[in-house]
Amino acid sequence: MANFETVEVKTDLLIVGGGMAACGAAAEAAHWAKKNNLKVTLVDKAAMDRSGAVAMGLSAINQYVGVKDGQNSVHDYVDYVRNDLMGITREDLVANIARHVDSTVHLFEKWGLPIWKDAEGNYVHEGRWQLMINGESYKVIVAEAAKNALGMDNIYERVFITEPLMDGNKCVGAVGFSVRENKFYVFKAKTTLVAMGGAVHVFKPRSSGEGLGRSWYPPFNSGASAYFTLKAGAEMTCQEVRFIPVRFKDAYGPVGAWFLLFKSRATNGLGENYMQTRRDELEKWKPYGLVKPVPANLRNWLMMLDVMEGKGPIFMRTEEAIENLSKGVPDEKERKKKLKELESEAWEDFLDMTISQAILWAATNTAPEEKPSEIAACEPYFIGSHSGASGAWVSGPEDIAPKDYFWGYPCMCTVESLFAAGDASGASSHKFSSGSVTEGRIAAKAAIAYCVDHPGENKYDNAAIEELKKRILLPLDLYEEHKAASSDPDVNPNYIKPKMFMFRLQKIMDEYAGGVSTQFTTSKHLLKKGLELLAFLKEDAEKLAAQDLHELMRCWENIHRMWQAEAHVRTILFREETRWPGYYFRADCPEMKDDWKVFANCRWDPASGEWGMMKREIIGIY
Repeated sequence: MANFETVEVKTDLLIVGGGMAACGAAAEAAHWAKKNNLKVTLVDKAAMDRSGAVAMGLSAINQYVGVKDGQNSVHDYVDYVRNDLMGITREDLVANIARHVDSTVHLFEKWGLPIWKDAEGNYVHEGRWQLMINGESYKVIVAEAAKNALGMDNIYERVFITEPLMDGNKCVGAVGFSVRENKFYVFKAKTTLVAMGGAVHVFKPRSSGEGLGRSWYPPFNSGASAYFTLKAGAEMTCQEVRFIPVRFKDAYGPVGAWFLLFKSRATNGLGENYMQTRRDELEKWKPYGLVKPVPANLRNWLMMLDVMEGKGPIFMRTEEAIENLSKGVPDEKERKKKLKELESEAWEDFLDMTISQAILWAATNTAPEEKPSEIAACEPYFIGSHSGASGAWVSGPEDIAPKDYFWGYPCMCTVESLFAAGDASGASSHKFSSGSVTEGRIAAKAAIAYCVDHPGENKYDNAAIEELKKRILLPLDLYEEHKAASSDPDVNPNYIKPKMFMFRLQKIMDEYAGGVSTQFTTSKHLLKKGLELLAFLKEDAEKLAAQDLHELMRCWENIHRMWQAEAHVRTILFREETRWPGYYFRADCPEMKDDWKVFANCRWDPASGEWGMMKREIIGIY
């Protein structure tokens, strides 16, 4: 076994992850832990300042309900989320986040985040639920608050968590390794809060060659949350719900500001507005096709129908939007000034959050005020905090959750002492960055309560921990043993390198599970073939080899992706309908069915190694 020092860390609450949910959890947990003389430890694969989906920055806070301002109610937000997810949502979870999220946004402002204000001092809205911000340092500001609350002595950065530590049906910590030093970490904890993000690069990306690795969702999110909760034996929900955002093509710049703030429209190559010419298609998806706003997946679907008919490319009419917004200024001098302001805001939108898009505009001589820019559907992502919903099946809050949705502590998985927040928790879509921080706060407070209620010590099997260490470091040993068998270290009959493994996974998912190359279309027979190929891939995962610590991380990232992929394929096969056209289309079950208005859940059994599929009833609270 590779020569690695074992470092043991004992704590009460272990927070795994460093993104927005983890930062919210850290800030909240530190407060309650101090009151109860408890220790809180956070471990992150990256560095908290630039970890998670908000790493590059953000130009808007996408969840602000405005309850005290009298703008909206929690009920309004639940209605919005339910409609956008075609009826499949945990209303108790969504409502719990929505009723607390405004206080989180006010915390951001207190911590130093610049939120746009109008002349009267009111927040500037991008849309009904969105606030404009100067967000290039959004994550840095939130991370700073979390670090100040927790203390750097309790934070372990550049440590990649790979496996849960279990005592029967109870999670008692986690193990992982440093991606900078030869150290194997054993974190022993009374309770564990998972917030390691969703997954990208499970499917083949649109960008290839020099663009490989470009994605809308950050490429370092590799399915660790799903893997951790699955391996712990937790029940999972909405694993069939992938998210396919429409973004500016090739550099993946977000379109929200253009649609909501700039009031832009998208047209096909013929200049037609597909939201108007395809309006009749929405009738097929009643009642959700008739609500406002039209669900994100249906907006995607209308665009995809145009593309499949050869009416592409699809353009964001940036030049129209800027011209129209400046038209309302009668004075010519003031109009030119307004035009310059709009041009500046157009560039700033990307410089805040997707710098590569601004670079691509510059490289292709694209002036947004002069000509339109191409948009396209991305490859699928697994993200529980945006318009996706995949994640762990967690307990709701006692005061509003239906009886079947509450089992002791908010945000606790079906595995005892294991909590989930952000992209790790399922069926609570549209929490975005502010909602993820809020859910992290909710989960952390509940996790501390669990620690207070369960003061006893946990049991650990040291022999089992040693076996985990041996298995986790095996790719390094395989490489050293067999590297001399070929002249090219990347091509060897005795092992497979992580990049080639990832390409195989992406090819399977792209061709059999409804990726870009199949226009997001799949069927029972394709999915079954995909499962057969995933089984071969899982066998070959035992032969993954790593040349160094970086490749060891890549090996385990791809194992995590593979488990997320299998959960997805099994659940999309289980749900015999098409409920989210525009995210995926089941060619053999092309319609939405009333008897599938349920949650499709799954669980991997650690004892037997078998998968179980089950339906869970949708119970509304409004």
